[in-house]
Amino acid sequence: MILPGSNIVVGPYAGHSQIKEVEFVKSSAKAKDCPKDDKPEFAILRFWVGPMWASLRKTQLINHFLVNKSWYFVDLPGYGFAKAPDAAQMNWSTFTKGYFLNRETLVGVLLLIDASVPPQKIDLDCANWLGRKNIPMTFVFTKCDKMKVSKGSRPDENIRNFQELIRENYNKHPPWIMTSSVTGLGRDELLLHMSQLRNYWDQ
Repeated sequence: MILPGSNIVVGPYAGHSQIKEVEFVKSSAKAKDCPKDDKPEFAILRFWVGPMWASLRKTQLINHFLVNKSWYFVDLPGYGFAKAPDAAQMNWSTFTKGYFLNRETLVGVLLLIDASVPPQKIDLDCANWLGRKNIPMTFVFTKCDKMKVSKGSRPDENIRNFQELIRENYNKHPPWIMTSSVTGLGRDELLLHMSQLRNYWDQ
């Protein structure tokens, strides 16, 4: 079965996906400081667009959240830090990329892409880097509830255009799914996808 609003096929590894408990565990300044309990983890990665540079210090860390006492959500610094003021700059290339290259418990990256705008070069560059390094990822297209716009492209059109650009660098298209934090679109489907990735990783 292909999950609605995605290209994700549900297979025999799909299992329990309900989130019952989330606990903040720690913040780490380096990949080597992350938890060492060998639990599987999913990294959440997004383009940094926040104007509140005063809060940058909080997002310069690798933050681990334990879900159902069995696996981790990992909140990472965004990849737009290069545009931050000089006093608050952070080198994403040596910090977050170091996590990707050295974290053996990483099951996959959830790369959040804003579907309400046309494909952005910075998102494509990040996705292509992950692909070149053979780091598994899922494109999570956000803001897909905004299907009517007064001008510009609709989210579904932006998603198709993004996929066409990505195909130039991938022999096999990574998993992707449409989501909305407003309507809950794709939430259960994404969790189900993650459950089968975890179960497959455990084998």
